[in-house]
Amino acid sequence: MESYEILWNNALIDLQNKMTQASYNTFIATLIPVDVKDGTLVLWSQTTLTANTATEKFADAIKEAIDKASSGALCDFEIVVGKNKDTALKQTKNKVKVTSTFSGSPINPLFTFDSFVVGESNKLIHAAAKAVAEHPGESFNPLFIYGGTGLGKTHILMAIVNHVKLKHPSKNVLYTTCEQFTNQLIEAISRGKNNGPEFRNTFRNVDILLIDDIQFLSGKQQTQSEFFHTFNELIMQNKQIVIASDRPPAEIEVLEERLRTRFEGGLLADVQKPDIETRIAILKKKSEEKKVIVDMKVLAHIAEKGDEDIRSLIGKLTKVIFSSQLHEKPITIELVDEALKESASSETEEIKIDDIISQVADFYNIKKSDMLGKKKNKEFTEPRQICIYLITELLSLPLVTIGQKMGGRDHATVIYARDKISDHIKSSAKLATEVNDLKNMILKK
Repeated sequence: MESYEILWNNALIDLQNKMTQASYNTFIATLIPVDVKDGTLVLWSQTTLTANTATEKFADAIKEAIDKASSGALCDFEIVVGKNKDTALKQTKNKVKVTSTFSGSPINPLFTFDSFVVGESNKLIHAAAKAVAEHPGESFNPLFIYGGTGLGKTHILMAIVNHVKLKHPSKNVLYTTCEQFTNQLIEAISRGKNNGPEFRNTFRNVDILLIDDIQFLSGKQQTQSEFFHTFNELIMQNKQIVIASDRPPAEIEVLEERLRTRFEGGLLADVQKPDIETRIAILKKKSEEKKVIVDMKVLAHIAEKGDEDIRSLIGKLTKVIFSSQLHEKPITIELVDEALKESASSETEEIKIDDIISQVADFYNIKKSDMLGKKKNKEFTEPRQICIYLITELLSLPLVTIGQKMGGRDHATVIYARDKISDHIKSSAKLATEVNDLKNMILKK
């Protein structure tokens, strides 16, 4: 038996304990290890459906299991598809890659164009992104999306990825953040000149590159230079580039002029704060997702309480729903006013974050340093994800802020943890009880 087969067998033991038996039997147990290449475990699947489901829904769990089984020697995987595994290995064009090369940037399968509520403030971005997803490299290149935090930029980027994977499964798509691009460059430099080509191949041998939070290029001269050449290489090959930022190119400080002009060479699309009709539509959709019936007059009342970003708006709805559940009262306008009248200031919410972290650590009898650290043992990863879920549900804070407080993690990781626990609660009565107990402890403090 090859060493990678032994490794995968050990990983399977870990994976079997992390998911339902049905999911494990259908999408994990059928995967066969066939090779190790460039620090990546290569798995084989007979069907594209199994490969896509494994990479979309279970990528993080698979990576953690591989990392644990290999004692950190491997932390990534890819899947080749074909009726015959030897043929599939040769036909690399059939590879179904994990949607992000970097652990920590998983793609949320729920972030689609259909789940994106379109209004006057964002219909241009929605239409442009849909055109790019339908015809990569042909419509707008680059597509530069900008706007304040919490307005749906990351949702749109991930919607593009999910749409391309569905309509153009042979396309190699890479979603990452500016921070991760920089970190990978630093790592390549620290490892020596032989790692330069590997780094460049990662970003330049793709059909579509989506990069979030590009404003963090500001002042990073070497990163800007590397990204400039990556940008040029992809554009020359007619590959699609999609960029998101919290401000337009002209307002990104200490940005090389050659990059600024290239960013402005495609379509600049700004997303604005939603109008009242869009805010009501968003609240209606979110309440339906949470399977809670809320009268339209009540939704309108919540929507009228401010024209803030979408994330804060959803945070208000969440507080109202929790208040209703906690006090066992129907959701009325009076309940809304009562639940929101003591909206915490930023300073108070910062204190609450620390309280939630401490409460979760105490509940699971682990050290705060372990929960906020990088250890990938299940005894730490699950409380970490539960903590992130509780913070996003109970507080109206930017995902970037939450990530920073949770050990310097990026907002994509926060999104993944939140949604993973949200889904797991539906199938695990034990987890649902634990999370509910934690909520009550926190809310009653």
